[in-house]
Amino acid sequence: MEGQGKTIVVTGANGFIASWIVKFLLERGYTVSGTVRNPDDTAKVGHLLELPGAKQHLTLHKADLLADGAFDQIVQGADSIFHTASPYIVKGITDPEAQLLSPAIKGTLNVLQSAAKAPSVKRVVLTSSVAAVVYNRKHRGPEVVVDESWWSDPDYCTENKGWYQKSKTVAEKQAWDFVKDKHFDLVVINPAMVVGPLLQNTLNTSCELILDMLKGAIKEYANAAFGYVNVKDVALAHVLAFENPTAEGRYILAERVLHYEDVVEILKKIAPGYPLPSSMAGAGSKQPTYTIKHDKVEKLGVEFTSVEDSFAELIESLKERGYLSNLTA
Repeated sequence: MEGQGKTIVVTGANGFIASWIVKFLLERGYTVSGTVRNPDDTAKVGHLLELPGAKQHLTLHKADLLADGAFDQIVQGADSIFHTASPYIVKGITDPEAQLLSPAIKGTLNVLQSAAKAPSVKRVVLTSSVAAVVYNRKHRGPEVVVDESWWSDPDYCTENKGWYQKSKTVAEKQAWDFVKDKHFDLVVINPAMVVGPLLQNTLNTSCELILDMLKGAIKEYANAAFGYVNVKDVALAHVLAFENPTAEGRYILAERVLHYEDVVEILKKIAPGYPLPSSMAGAGSKQPTYTIKHDKVEKLGVEFTSVEDSFAELIESLKERGYLSNLTA
């Protein structure tokens, strides 16, 4: 098997994307050391312990992103580190520095500093985001094609209180600066809005937004356009980014860019009967969509799941976990 004899550290192992990464790594024969806030919290980590191969090849370790040296011992002897741990918060932000910026930026540097002390580490795969790519003053429109050369503008993020976007942008930029003279290389995955089936029992932000639309908690959809990608495609991209020796730089992942109006129409077809929003919030012209280039990530070996299938998988998963049990469709 591809991963036999190799050890991968996955930070934030119980997260939405990370849980699928752990599943795929175990299936490929890797030994996985996952870091979490509390390894004894079975409500949040129990799904990992039940994965096939977990008893033999998975260990969970407590690690605090903001504690200096917290990852030093965990990464010793590892072949790679997949750093996924970083907060994604869009509601209730009262202290951007404490809630988003510090965990993303200092947390990333903490992990990289530990990697620099581990001669065995050959590559770090970092989970960044399209939030570090498209949040800038550049023109948007159907003719615009976004590729890996694009960067978000931290000043623009600050002006618009895009704290999550700023956290991902600054963290990624500092990561690239840090690895310039190190013994390991860095590959970065930049996914758009991640949806699809849940492995974990808690609800992550991107899937919660879709749930809120289905439940009728959102009365008017936002005048906004985002890319969407299936969580399984994102997890596979991380694994391939380690396994492929020619992988380099950044990889944007988005099957398609959709306006919220388009999302509502797709959800109506997949899940008829739910109280979805029927009008757009605010006045003004509809925010344009754009295209995200697929070439680079497809060469890596990722074949995108359609947005329609991704939403259908998410809805089925929400039903299985009881999030939609009180609604009839």
